[in-house]
Amino acid sequence: MSRTLDFDRWNLECEFNNTDHRTDLNGVDRLIVRRGQPFSISLYLRSGSFQPGVSSLDCIAETGPQPSEQYGTRASFGLSAHIDTSRWSAAVASPPGDTVALSICCAPDAPIGRYTLTLGRSARIEFILLFNPCCHEDLVEVYMDNEQNLAEYVLSQDGLIFRGNYKHPIPTPWNFGQFESGILDICLRILDMNPKCLRNPGKDHSGRRNPIYVSRVLSAMVNCNDDKGVLLGKWTDGYEGGVSPMFWRGSLEILRNWDTQACEPVRYGQCWVFAAVACSVSRALGIPCRVVTNYLSAHDTNSNLVIERYVNENGELIQSREMIWNYHCWVESWMTRPDLKPDFNGWQASDPTPQEKSEGVYCCGPIPVRAIKEGELTFKYDAPFVFAEVNADVLTFMRKQDGSTSKVTTTTLVGQKISTKSVGSDAREDITHLYKYPEGSDEEREAFTKANHQNKLLQQQQNQGLHIAIKVSPDMRKGCDFDVFAVVTNNTQSEKKCRLVFGSCAVSYTGVLGGNCGFKDLLNVELAPGGERRVPLRLNYSKYGDLVTEDNLVRLAALLIDYSSREAIMAVRNIVLENPEIKVRILGEPKENRKLAAELTLQNPLPETLDNCCFSIEGANLTGGRVISERLGSTVGPGEDAKVKIYFTPNHSGLRKLVVDFDSNKLCHVKGYRNVIIGK
Repeated sequence: MSRTLDFDRWNLECEFNNTDHRTDLNGVDRLIVRRGQPFSISLYLRSGSFQPGVSSLDCIAETGPQPSEQYGTRASFGLSAHIDTSRWSAAVASPPGDTVALSICCAPDAPIGRYTLTLGRSARIEFILLFNPCCHEDLVEVYMDNEQNLAEYVLSQDGLIFRGNYKHPIPTPWNFGQFESGILDICLRILDMNPKCLRNPGKDHSGRRNPIYVSRVLSAMVNCNDDKGVLLGKWTDGYEGGVSPMFWRGSLEILRNWDTQACEPVRYGQCWVFAAVACSVSRALGIPCRVVTNYLSAHDTNSNLVIERYVNENGELIQSREMIWNYHCWVESWMTRPDLKPDFNGWQASDPTPQEKSEGVYCCGPIPVRAIKEGELTFKYDAPFVFAEVNADVLTFMRKQDGSTSKVTTTTLVGQKISTKSVGSDAREDITHLYKYPEGSDEEREAFTKANHQNKLLQQQQNQGLHIAIKVSPDMRKGCDFDVFAVVTNNTQSEKKCRLVFGSCAVSYTGVLGGNCGFKDLLNVELAPGGERRVPLRLNYSKYGDLVTEDNLVRLAALLIDYSSREAIMAVRNIVLENPEIKVRILGEPKENRKLAAELTLQNPLPETLDNCCFSIEGANLTGGRVISERLGSTVGPGEDAKVKIYFTPNHSGLRKLVVDFDSNKLCHVKGYRNVIIGK
């Protein structure tokens, strides 16, 4: 006859369990465990002792507001002789006595979230259950077998996001901060506020067993277009009522603002901010995740895999909804795809930036990166849109004053230098080969055939007669005057007379044009057979300084019109103006709980005075989960140094990134960072 264990107190052994489950960076004051991996708690018996085969204990685990065994949100189980990691199970791991070491394992396919565990009639304990990328049970969909990858894509709280342009990728530091105080609770609240949960909480909590479902929910909830999501996007017309997306240095402030403002959207985000917040939430929940940048990213609104661009007779772009973004960021999450045929496990792309609707909601993905490479456009979710982002063809037409249009020859290729931070280093890893086969290869043609990408398949060899290219100076720093060049080559056997229009204008990273930064219209360019002409265009700070946006981008366009054939050839190139470097010097011995100073210096590169200068720092486990700012009491003249000391106290050992921002009236949101190794 069995006898129920009778105990009056218990110890959740949070420090041991959280460390064992790699959740200790969340804190050790409560139990946070991962599915498919046992954890241990101590039970102190009121009377009697544990007797194998005689003592019993009924256990009930429940999650969500309407727990049910049918939905998998309620599980009943008793004591077994041994732990079974393939299902909910419990076993006693101690010899007979008045203290019982109870080992419990959550099913490897259990929904993630907050749980109540009832043990007999004596105890109700609470814990949080997360996905487990360290567990190789067949049912666990997010398993990573490489320790370095785990450290980078789940446990790392900081990283780099690549911006700039494809000729000059610029790493921007970001504090993901997924283990900082309160962030996990906010991530669970994001899941609870999603419309699917509000409509049918039981079904939604059941869906949380599946990382495909969770990452699709996050793709919708990081933007606020259909729901009480985290961020409101804004790309034009100033940032009244909020802050510029360039203001943010990390995800913490954004997530906390959303949480404390009753789930009102935080203003404002753009693509790298949406992606970075989605990455923070994914890592917090246990899904391996990374931010990816696609340079020259196409926004195809009608799914024909073609971006049609129109220019006027001066080569100036006529704006339309279909655009090529200078870069676009999304996230990749690591998981299996049991809903698809084999070979499509691994990295899955999803995009939280609200661009087009999917199933009636502003979300995108997850879609296997391999499906994009193979041209499998029927696979879930949103394959055609992502395929177009990296593969769309670009057709350019000139719209003339009389209303007629003619084709312009260009060589714009979308989907260049697809980039992410390397594992274990700050180097850029080029992952274009994961999305595309080499240009012109048989495999590429096969993928295009499968995707019915007729334009690319029919593409003819470019005209080899006249050629135009844009060359730039090596030193294009903000504040300097410099030359850019249109280089025209005549590869024919006859003399050519041409018109050359060479213009420049400010441009946002999404392709929205600003004011003219410099312009030349040469009506009589003569080229001998085999001849070359190099035409300079001077860009002066006095002209471009007040026109460029915080993206520091200038669009150069050179349009060549052959008078004899009326053929038009065009070259377009975006250049990025380099901000000055922030020098970061750490003063003091970097140790846990020891006060340090960061000495920050920036030299003003502009020919004008900087006012309202402010340095800010933040870093996971470095600045106590907050931003620390220091304003300068004086202006900074041309060539002078802005310099401050900011004090901070690290609270955890290891390699950390101190993220630095400098802001002023004329030089806005310059980013920098310093890697710091904190000793114990």
